[in-house]
Amino acid sequence: MAKSDFPYLHGFSKTEQDRLRRQARFWEYSIFEGINFSSCKNLLEVGCGVGANTEILLRRYPDIHVTGIDINDAQIDEAKRYLPTLPFGENRHKIQKMDAANLDFESNQFDGAFLCWVLEHVPDPARVLSEVRRVLRPGSRIVVNEVMNHTFFLEPYSPNVWKLWMAFNDFQYDHAGDPFIGAKLGNLLTQVGFRQVKTEIVNLHLDNRNPEKRKEIIEFWTELLHSGKDALIEAQYIDEETLEKAMEELGAVRKDPNAVFMYSFMRTEGKVYDD
Repeated sequence: MAKSDFPYLHGFSKTEQDRLRRQARFWEYSIFEGINFSSCKNLLEVGCGVGANTEILLRRYPDIHVTGIDINDAQIDEAKRYLPTLPFGENRHKIQKMDAANLDFESNQFDGAFLCWVLEHVPDPARVLSEVRRVLRPGSRIVVNEVMNHTFFLEPYSPNVWKLWMAFNDFQYDHAGDPFIGAKLGNLLTQVGFRQVKTEIVNLHLDNRNPEKRKEIIEFWTELLHSGKDALIEAQYIDEETLEKAMEELGAVRKDPNAVFMYSFMRTEGKVYDD
């Protein structure tokens, strides 16, 4: 199947919007560990969605103003509804509908940029990064967190979970996304002109040494996989039987005293300098 534009795999329901906020809080420590935007005053967040990470940025960096952009009306409406309810968010954010590949901003407008789980969904990530670089001032920093879905490992072996996971990846790849893009970020940022590019692989390896956290992440992964079921079944990437068996396997893994979970993602940083 040729790559083509396609709706977000997980959909835009209220259930999914709530899941995205839970997901952001679940990953907060892993994503933001070592990131310091304390000197940034005017941050661009590309692919802000429902404002889940926007909330965390505003809370962690009290002097920052976040301009969040997204392409989907439902997500934008939810971000605009939710963020003003935060006691620390008043007058410190702006949410706009915008195509990340064609930013409607003047050059040199922001002093920082943040992208998280965004480039995996766009057909031309290099174009998006080039546009972000254009609107950043010299000396500004970009931070990008992205998936490396080839790193997923689950023990005991669960064949239907693997079928479901590969259906996720195939669906995303076939429809203008890249579920393996994290490993390519160093090349991409360098290609569009960022300098001092640094990559860090963030590993999650959970076994008997941390059973509660292991159980928590398997429950999270179960919810993640289940959230894409409607689109995958409708597009005939999986069938109901495979989904049902995969959910049963995940339930068994969650209770297994010797279960192992592994996954890695890429955190990448770069800076903008005058050419």
